[in-house]
Amino acid sequence: MDRLRKLFERRDSYEPLEGGSEGPNGEQIPRPKERRFSWIVYSVFLLLGVAMLWAWNMFLAAAPYFQRRFESNDRLLHNFQSAELSVSTVGSLGSMIILTKMQARANYPKRIMVSLGLNIVTFTLLAMSTRLFLGVAPGVYCAFLMLVVFSASLATSLMQNGIFAYVSGFGREEYNQGIMAGQGVAGVLPCIAQIVSVLSVPERKSEVGAPQKSSTSAFAYFLTATVISAISLVAFVLLRSRHPSKDRLKQTLENDEGEQDPSLEGRKSIPLLRLFKKLFWLAAAVFLTFTVTMMTFPVFTQQILSVRDPDSAPRLFGPASFIPLGFLFWNIGDLIGRVLPAISALSLTSRPRILFFLSVARVVFIPMYLLCNLGGKGAAIKSDVFYLFVVQLFFGLTNGYVVGSCMMGFGEWVDEDEREAAGGFMSLCLVAGLTAGSFLSFLVAGAG
Repeated sequence: MDRLRKLFERRDSYEPLEGGSEGPNGEQIPRPKERRFSWIVYSVFLLLGVAMLWAWNMFLAAAPYFQRRFESNDRLLHNFQSAELSVSTVGSLGSMIILTKMQARANYPKRIMVSLGLNIVTFTLLAMSTRLFLGVAPGVYCAFLMLVVFSASLATSLMQNGIFAYVSGFGREEYNQGIMAGQGVAGVLPCIAQIVSVLSVPERKSEVGAPQKSSTSAFAYFLTATVISAISLVAFVLLRSRHPSKDRLKQTLENDEGEQDPSLEGRKSIPLLRLFKKLFWLAAAVFLTFTVTMMTFPVFTQQILSVRDPDSAPRLFGPASFIPLGFLFWNIGDLIGRVLPAISALSLTSRPRILFFLSVARVVFIPMYLLCNLGGKGAAIKSDVFYLFVVQLFFGLTNGYVVGSCMMGFGEWVDEDEREAAGGFMSLCLVAGLTAGSFLSFLVAGAG
């Protein structure tokens, strides 16, 4: 156990200075002598990471349900996934730019709580839509879905901008890794829930012979996003109550009357160009990684079917469960990749150029997708093992490893007073990559 503990042990990345820092009036502000690691704090950040991307991964894993809602409209059926990506990422990028420019007087804990509250409302409405107005036209439901996606994107932006800036003040890379690991978990659990909901409901055939999904299972599935957000909100409130005396909390909280805390007067706005110069390789790696991921993974995964005969294969290999299975394998790889940087021997946070080149090399997975059973038209390599284990698992692993390393290590390359702003800047680069990849996904969807 001692050897295993040492394997995962990391040095403190943000060493406290011997003295203190000067306040706005020249007074000395003492620094804490040590920042101890806490599993309780780590668990809260892990849960917040789950809440951050649970909704997003739920939209992806719920592709079979949305396909059923749009099955009478071929245009919506083939483009709703790319439309979801574009609406979400455009909303995220626009709000992220605004939030990043408001860094000097940002209230990061408030942004986190508003995000969770917005998710609770948004996904309660989405769950209700599976039980009410089931006979509405596909176009009407698509408009509602895009509105829900846009609201969720705003919540995600608030969370990403707030949490990475907020956690940077704790001075421990482990908490950053906890957020990244939580995001990986958020990809795995919705897929499992989706598969279980499909397999647990007796299969019924529609008039055209397509498998039907129970609205009841979809209701329970979507409602889990509301529950996760509510639990995360309670956990974050408890975290704030347990650490009321932390210097970093004093620097980011507003008082009860909504007025700015006087300690915020010492916070300066950090020029984005300065952060770009210091974080170029890491920022570029995050951007390229998500560009390649989003232009291929969501679109191809919801189009690739099992090579087995659907009439004789087990239900797990039917479209309603095989599509979430593809998402599951990708997200398992992504989760593993996000955990690996926590092992010191496997960390590349000190070698940002290598991370950048790894992000470029991931384009090799694009032609690998084309070898699979895309759209049920046949596969060049007739093997579900190749698709699930070689393509999906390793594509997800490289995504999680590069992004996890970049988001854990950016604090090493900026000054202490720049870490909060750097967290927001890296989140901006992340969302920019998502946006670029989502628009490129229209080209991929057309090719498929």
